[in-house]
Amino acid sequence: MNSGDGGEVASATAGPPTPLDWKFSQVFGERTAGEEVQEVDIISAIEFDKSGDHLATGDHGGRVVLFERTDKKEHGGNRRDLERMDYPVTRHPEFRYKTEFQSHEPEFDYLKSLEIEEKINKIRWCQTANSALFLLSTNDKTIKFWKVQEKKVKKISDMNVDPSKNAGNGSGASSSVSSTPKQYLANGGNPDQSYNGLSNDSSFPPLGIPSLRLPVVSSSETSLLARCRRVYAHAHDYHINSISNNSDGETFISADDLRINLWNLEINNQSFNIVDVKPTNMEDLTEVITSAEFHPTHCNTLAYSSSKGSIRLIDLRQSALCDSHSKIFEEQEAPGSRSFFTEIIASISDIKFARDGRHILSRDYMTLKLWDINMDSGPVATFQVHEYLRPKLCDLYENDSIFDKFECCLSGDGNRVATGSYSTEAITLEASKNPMRRQVQTPSRPSRSLGSSITRVVRRGAESPGVDANGNSFDFTTKLLHLAWHPSENSIACAAANSLYMYYA
Repeated sequence: MNSGDGGEVASATAGPPTPLDWKFSQVFGERTAGEEVQEVDIISAIEFDKSGDHLATGDHGGRVVLFERTDKKEHGGNRRDLERMDYPVTRHPEFRYKTEFQSHEPEFDYLKSLEIEEKINKIRWCQTANSALFLLSTNDKTIKFWKVQEKKVKKISDMNVDPSKNAGNGSGASSSVSSTPKQYLANGGNPDQSYNGLSNDSSFPPLGIPSLRLPVVSSSETSLLARCRRVYAHAHDYHINSISNNSDGETFISADDLRINLWNLEINNQSFNIVDVKPTNMEDLTEVITSAEFHPTHCNTLAYSSSKGSIRLIDLRQSALCDSHSKIFEEQEAPGSRSFFTEIIASISDIKFARDGRHILSRDYMTLKLWDINMDSGPVATFQVHEYLRPKLCDLYENDSIFDKFECCLSGDGNRVATGSYSTEAITLEASKNPMRRQVQTPSRPSRSLGSSITRVVRRGAESPGVDANGNSFDFTTKLLHLAWHPSENSIACAAANSLYMYYA
């Protein structure tokens, strides 16, 4: 669907991409039937690194768990080895647990008498260096920069020890050691030894030894060590909802409800406020920032979304404080469609740039929208996620489910998008980037359930008032808020409660 230079869009005659056949791959943290989920174990953030070889998750307990890809390592790393083994390229990604560490602890703001949760809101990978992994993690107030590296466990070996007299090593010492009991001093020393710098198990001949062997330090094992390199704190008065790395590899942004700050990775005691939507009088506040992300290739461009359903594109070259946007993307409200819930469900919970930087994917409560940054008149395509819930908006408002923040993601080629829903549904949609097609599109591939019947096809458009698209009764407590698409392959990681599900196509 993409052109070579990313500047043109597919022609009107181009058909949709081939539907994918999704299959279950792995699950981490699967709970048994009836097992109660602890609040601290619920996954709250998920992110692939740029290579797709590592996956990170954060949870409500402030922990970050890392997974690494195994199917590449098991079959050789370089191209020559793969060709020699005739390794099939259709093998899907497989991951295993790598390590975990405590990123954030619960805190208390004494000035505001406010408890700060340890819950991880966002995780972002940074550029790797010297085989070490770097990532940013944040809770509501504090951002931390972590380095995860393999450390070799060093041991000292090859000492000047006579193996025939060293009973500790078990190498035939019982046959040569005298059975006569030795006399020891009160402090444990041996009066027969003239040199007391060695252990009691080591002895030298009276005339010395022919050669001196220096101790050798050997490293036989490796252990993973996570170390916090920097802490970026005290820069946000409101809860942080987004962090995003810049393509320059040196800076990143953090966004809360009213401000966006620009940081340098090397400087943790100073940040620059680049967006401030806080009014002089807080009673005049009409919208808040809900998500922000840097352009994948242009280090001067970033986008942020608002609770009114608009996306603003800003250029850092225009001014130091980017109060005025360079472009705004919003869809006009249809006449006569306004209701009490209109503004609530219009709030954008997540935005993502496509890898080519040409398109932006946004998710509000009911829909998923694809935008072309060169066309601000409206979205390229709109996808209805769970339209069957529209008659239930009153119930969703009463139990606060209408405020759930669902994430979205795009495939590496940008032709497909995915998002979550209730009853742990992962919905994958075949996205067309043709700006001539403005009609609402239905998913051309059914979604799949993450429950007990993994492979069962989910039928869309249920008509029964008390059931969802699966035919099950409404259950707003089970939902899929967080998911990530592998950057180069058709593989999706989905977080449902404390379980991590992996799918491939």
